[in-house]
Amino acid sequence: MAGITDRLFRVLAERFGAGMVVSEMIASNALGVGNEEMVRKLGRPGTLPHMVQLAGCEAEWMARGAKIARDAGADIIDINFGCPAKRVTNGYAGSALMRVPDHAMTLIDAVVSATPLPVTVKMRSGWDDDSLNAPEIARRAVDAGAQMITVHGRTRQQFYKGNARWELVRAVVEAVDVPVVVNGDIVDLATAREALQQSGAAAVMLGRGARGRPWAVGQIGDALAGKETQPAPKARRLPN
Repeated sequence: MAGITDRLFRVLAERFGAGMVVSEMIASNALGVGNEEMVRKLGRPGTLPHMVQLAGCEAEWMARGAKIARDAGADIIDINFGCPAKRVTNGYAGSALMRVPDHAMTLIDAVVSATPLPVTVKMRSGWDDDSLNAPEIARRAVDAGAQMITVHGRTRQQFYKGNARWELVRAVVEAVDVPVVVNGDIVDLATAREALQQSGAAAVMLGRGARGRPWAVGQIGDALAGKETQPAPKARRLPN
């Protein structure tokens, strides 16, 4: 969601009731050398806990990025093991880390050691159908200090094709004793309910389903809680 969930998008999502919002993916090495774009992405949106997502493949840069994020006001650090983009996986970051679990754990160790902030992990169900190793990686991530796991129900090789297989997330739920969030193809109340039912997850995350409609996150959350809301058109305007 780089380039989409900027600060103003997250301000709107929070305004309309989102329970949590996450920064755009931030490259830890670029942040570590003061890249202006990455620093901009650190902007705090509002009053919700400020969750910053870092991506990278080197422990030193991930630790440095976590410290910079903490100093910029982050409350939670999320580590990206899920991005399928070639520009990310070719650099052995994002979902490519699911192919090298031992190395992936060094990144969690580095971030947990670098800051007292809670650390969470976002991943896919695996690299491909022959390596659906999300449960193993989630278990090891929790042992290393991760306090929440989010799983997109596709493999990296699926990119965004086909359907998210929410049922695959249930094995992750059963493997760990921290909250698990299900992600992928969740666009409305019906898909949110089905994703929760199939996965057994504690919560849902919207990605592309919120693109162009940041209010959808809060609407779905309200509907799951038995309430229904619809923001007035003028309320959809960007804040001043």
